[in-house]
Amino acid sequence: MNIRAELEQRISKALTAATGGDTALPAIVAPSANPKFGDYQANGVMAAAKRAKTNPRELAAKVIEHLDLTDMAESVEIAGPGFINITLGADYLAGSLATASGDDRLDVPPSQAGHTVVVDYSSPNLAKEMHVGHLRSSIIGDSIARVLEFLGADVIRQNHVGDWGTQFGMLIAHFDTQRKAAGGDMADLSIGDMEEFYRQAKKRFDDDADFAALARQTVVKLQGGDEQVNADWREIIRQSLSHCKAAYQQLGVSLTDDDIRGESAYNDDLAPLVADLDAKGLLTESDGAMCVFLEGDEFNKGPEGESIPVIVRKTDGGYLYATTDLAAMQYRSGTLGADRIIYVTDSRQAFHFAQVFAAAKLAGYVGADVSLEHVPFGVMLGQNGRPFKTREGGTVKLAALLAEAVERAAAVVTEKNPDLPADQRDSIAAAVGVGAVKYADLSMDRTSDYKFSWDKMLALTGNTAPYMQYAYARVRSIFRKGAEAEAGAAQNLADAPITLGEPAERELAKRLGRLEEVLNGVADDCRPNGLTGYLFDLASAFSTFYEACPVLKADPATRASRLRLCDMTARTIKLGLELLGIDVIEQM
Repeated sequence: MNIRAELEQRISKALTAATGGDTALPAIVAPSANPKFGDYQANGVMAAAKRAKTNPRELAAKVIEHLDLTDMAESVEIAGPGFINITLGADYLAGSLATASGDDRLDVPPSQAGHTVVVDYSSPNLAKEMHVGHLRSSIIGDSIARVLEFLGADVIRQNHVGDWGTQFGMLIAHFDTQRKAAGGDMADLSIGDMEEFYRQAKKRFDDDADFAALARQTVVKLQGGDEQVNADWREIIRQSLSHCKAAYQQLGVSLTDDDIRGESAYNDDLAPLVADLDAKGLLTESDGAMCVFLEGDEFNKGPEGESIPVIVRKTDGGYLYATTDLAAMQYRSGTLGADRIIYVTDSRQAFHFAQVFAAAKLAGYVGADVSLEHVPFGVMLGQNGRPFKTREGGTVKLAALLAEAVERAAAVVTEKNPDLPADQRDSIAAAVGVGAVKYADLSMDRTSDYKFSWDKMLALTGNTAPYMQYAYARVRSIFRKGAEAEAGAAQNLADAPITLGEPAERELAKRLGRLEEVLNGVADDCRPNGLTGYLFDLASAFSTFYEACPVLKADPATRASRLRLCDMTARTIKLGLELLGIDVIEQM
């Protein structure tokens, strides 16, 4: 049920009728920030009154004359200069919850059905271990994909891994010289070995002109299909992707091998793409490079305010990220049939994507009706306010971070419940530790930098994963205490009427009724913190309800009604956490 959307539709219709217009006017409905102003507030009257040059309170009165909310609201009032405050009726809320309670999807319709959405996220560089710099893209992108998928979209995940380019020429050339000396084989290297070899290769590349030339020749061999060079390259890719797969499994990210489509997949498309841009008259030569110059002040970022072009082929004939991204957009729009393409990367790439989006539209590689969206995020910081590093100043490996999270969570679980069997404690620690890292990130506005804090993310109070996981386990414990069979609890209560006689019952019901509008909001603006904020608000309302309204000790009819509220709360929290990629725990 989408209460907000229903109110928006009805009030917009009444506002349009009150102004005598033909074009629908927005009601601008939002949940009220203060309960004394009702449950929802419509704020569109002031703008409509200004356009019509009329008194907003008088227009609000006319809107109410045209408005019929008798089946939804117990009161509709005018406040201030022309706000319309709506207080929902208890019977309406109870009926809506009863419908949602009997639905596996909690009465959330597949609003994104019919849309094909590509979500590009994670995208690590290969031949290196994944580190904390890959965390935000991986988990933010994954939660967006999960929400869109739940809402019915055909979601195509794309892991655009860095599996091509000069770094592989350096690594293979360096190892080749080492192999000749020691008789080793690329298959003998672990991902850690490869990273160390890469560091050595990069130093040689920077310091030794002869080696740099050899590395470039190796890239040419790779691109030309040299058998040994390509065999080494494939071994690097195999080892790297195996490492990524293990990291995704530990992190609970839904990317699979089938979602990987790296830069190398577009290698054969780059020359034809540049030729096509040239045939369309979109290329300009600049200092030997082939460029697309874009019109618009947003592209005039040069030192003298001049336009910065999209370089698609370098002076030496090589291609750039922009070329590969254009080829990927062409593939995703034309071959995959996407009508929405989402890129989840750090905010430093905002200008790059603004350029390639404009170039793709200009060249016709993406239709005018296809939405190209950059979903930027900020930087994870240490407590010193600087980029998160190890004590030694090195990059924090993702595997090490997650291992420490599980270890710290195990200590918390052991302290709180030392009698748990070891295997159960380990399972809980894994869910809590990894969940804490993910939730702490997802609960922040993604565009903000945030400080990494073990104490905050593992706290059992506040807007954290442990608190939400505990809230779920707490609700489920009610059914265990009441000897209600968990699997049949909802079915046994299916016919029990829901009554909302107490303020705490009503507040909980009101929050349960906002699930659909919250998920649609996340789908629209790609901000998972809207979902974490909702879950925390819901858990807080449940806590108030549980303290104020006895469940198991209530009379039979009230007990059944409140158990249905408990069941709905648990199912909503579970769904919300699953959409964030976080495991729930039946007992903590």
